[in-house]
Formats: sequence, C-alpha cells, structure tokens
Amino acid sequence: MVVNPATEELVAKVPATTPGEVHAAVVRATAAQTAWAALAPADRARTLRRFAAVVDAHSEELAVLEVAEAGHPLGNARWEAGNVRDLLDYSAGGVERLTGSQIPVAGGVNLTFAEPLGVVAVIAPWNFPMPVAAWGTAPALAAGNAVLLKPAETTPLTALRLAELGLEAGLPEGLFQVLPGEGPVTGTALVEHPGVAKVVFTGSTAVGKQIMARCAASVKPVTLELGGKSPNIVFADADLERAAAAAPGSFLDNTGQDCCARSRILVQRSVYDRFLALLEPAVHAFTVGDPADEATAMGPLASARQRARVRSYVPEDAPALIRGRAPEGPGFWYPATVLEAAPGERAAVEEVFGPVAVIAPFEDEADAVRLANDTEYGLSGSLWTRDGARALRVSRAVAAGNLSVNSHSSVRYSTPFGGYKQSGLGRELGPGALAAFTETKNVFISTEESQ
Repeated sequence: MVVNPATEELVAKVPATTPGEVHAAVVRATAAQTAWAALAPADRARTLRRFAAVVDAHSEELAVLEVAEAGHPLGNARWEAGNVRDLLDYSAGGVERLTGSQIPVAGGVNLTFAEPLGVVAVIAPWNFPMPVAAWGTAPALAAGNAVLLKPAETTPLTALRLAELGLEAGLPEGLFQVLPGEGPVTGTALVEHPGVAKVVFTGSTAVGKQIMARCAASVKPVTLELGGKSPNIVFADADLERAAAAAPGSFLDNTGQDCCARSRILVQRSVYDRFLALLEPAVHAFTVGDPADEATAMGPLASARQRARVRSYVPEDAPALIRGRAPEGPGFWYPATVLEAAPGERAAVEEVFGPVAVIAPFEDEADAVRLANDTEYGLSGSLWTRDGARALRVSRAVAAGNLSVNSHSSVRYSTPFGGYKQSGLGRELGPGALAAFTETKNVFISTEESQ
C-alpha cells in the first residue's frame, strides 16, 4: 500500500511481484538486452535522449507523484525529476565514448573491449525513489544492459511511471521493467536469480550486508550505497553567519532521511556559543508543512514506522538545545531537533534518519579530524573555513567519499558518488558510471607469419 505521509490517506495499492514473476521478467530482460546491445551506439544514445526528453515533458506529473508517495516538498520533487532527466541525458553522452584500448605487446596486437554485463538489478530506497532509481538505471542502460528495478514497497509509483515513459520514448519491451514488492520476497528472488549479472542497492548497511552475502554465493558483483553519519565541521575562521544559515538544510533536507545528512555538527570551541546562537533562528526559519505547498522546506517523515524510529533516539524528556515545531493532526510529522550528545550516545553514533542533529565542540584541527572519523560510516561531510590549506588538509584527512568545503552539496550526476567503510562499496555517477556496468574483455591477435 502507498500512503501519503502528510495526510495518512491511501494513495494506491500496488500488487507485489512474486518469485515466479521475477523469473519471467529476467527471461524477458535477457532477450531484450541481446537486441539492445546489438544496436549501434548512436541509436542507443538517441533512444536515451528521447527518454530524457519524455521525462522532462512529464516532470511536473512525476514531481506530484513523489509528493504524494514520499511526502517530499514540491520544490525538492521537481529537482528530483530534473535529476532523472539530466542523468539520462548525461549517460546518453557516454554511450559512444565507452571504448576499449590497444595495448602494445610483442608478436601481435592486444585489444580490450567494454562489454555489457547483461541483466542488472537495481534496488532503490524509499527516501529518494526517483533519482536513486535513475543512478543505477541510466548508466546501466547506456552501457548496453537491461534493468530490473525494484522500488521500495512504499514508494513504487514514480518508478512504475518512469518505466511507462521509457516505453513511450522507444525503449524495447522488457529492457526496463519495474518489479514492486517487499525486499525479503521480491528483492531476494531478484538478487539470487542466476540470470541477474549485477546488483545495485541503496539502503541500510544491515540489508546491504545481507545482499552482499547472497551475491557472494554466485560471485555476483554489487554496488552498495549504504548508511552515513556525516560531520559538519565549522572552524573558528569560517564565515559563521553563512555556515549557520546553511546548517539546517544539511540535516533537515528530506526531513533528515538522507544518507548524506550532516547530522553531526562539530564546532570549534572558541566560536561554539556564537554558532549555536546563529543556528537556532536558522532552524526555526526552516518552513515545515504541507509538502504540496511551494513554500514548504520540510515535510513529514515517510511513515509511522520511521517516526517511531526517530522518536526512539530522542526521549520525551531529552534536553534539546533547539527544538522546532511540527504540524498537529494527520501526518508523520517530527520537529527539527538539535541535541548536545556525548560521544558514544546512540544519537551521536547511529544513523537516526530523521530531522535530528547532535552538536559538539572541538579544540583544534587534529581534534576535529579525530571526531569526524570516529564513526563506522564514511559517506559525506562538510567543512567550513577560510583557510585554503586547512581545507585541503582536512579534506584529505577525513575518511569519507564525498566532502564539500563551505557547502553542503554532495551529489552531482557528473561526479563520482560513494562511501568509505560501512557506507558502501563502489561508486555511482560521474564519468566512470558506465564502465561499472561492463566487463573488460582482452583479445590478443597474433601477427606472426605462418610457417
């Protein structure tokens, strides 16, 4: 069932895909992939550009669907639809640039070829249903593969519509299929199917480990984008007004349901009180309300289950340094909350996945790096300083895959994205995205004369 997180009203009922239906989908995808890979690269590129154009023409429809099924503010949902369009267009540009090489060797010519894997399974999360689905789908299709997309069971609507738009754009029947259903049933059948050549998963670290173990049984490659507990490091020499004004968006965007959320705010002790005084009005200014309202910056949490999880990290009597307001009545609302948590406390260590941040002081650069790295995760992070040399030193010292200086931007379709440690395995997006969906074949051709 798809429930609107802002109203708790039923939006749609979507049938789950059975294991038998998964098998039939793999068979269809295998046949479609053979024909797709045989197309001239320019023809594949043109089809993907048409797909991008069709998505663009339906971007408002997709955004409205995302608001209804995920509770995203309308402005955010429009950006997400645009990200799908841009990634399809960007991936289309890589089709004719996915080349092999010629390697000098004695006695002949050595060539390498980048060949598609076959059928790729993409398992997308509920927190960013549209863009993350495209992160795996667009480059996989561009590299000549078929894609079976399993959306989260609570947010399948935009994925199903994207598959329809792909057919409208000219994708071959069976090449891009959406298989709704629950992870333990539909997802497991997809991961374990021998006809699936690779799995791309975005979600929790715990489930990512299970998928990796299942793929290991058949030596199946995986790309995993998992949890995060990212730091937001503010040095005393930073533009404090700018850093404080930007901080709420770094952990409240998407109601904190973001693996990249900068949910650990680390502030140099000499400016800690000043930063906190600037942060409080910035948090209260973050507009919370109806996600369909264009003025809304933060909507509800995705589900009652997710709200209960967030509440478990913040007891009712917990002393909050900053606590915002949440609407009354229906909807899975939770107020923006900033806690002063000691190292080792659950809220300071675990991924809350809600509009909750912890804040703590640090003494110097070495202490900042130590605190930033004191986590099992390593996905994202930000640092604020006017010192260029310090920015480079700290960026190199923090163990995370995506860092921003004087910014909280983590994701661009044209740059690599992925994490260190328990935040994942492999990289998505960027110039190398297509290559991640290919095998390298090496061919040696002897040029020695026959005797």
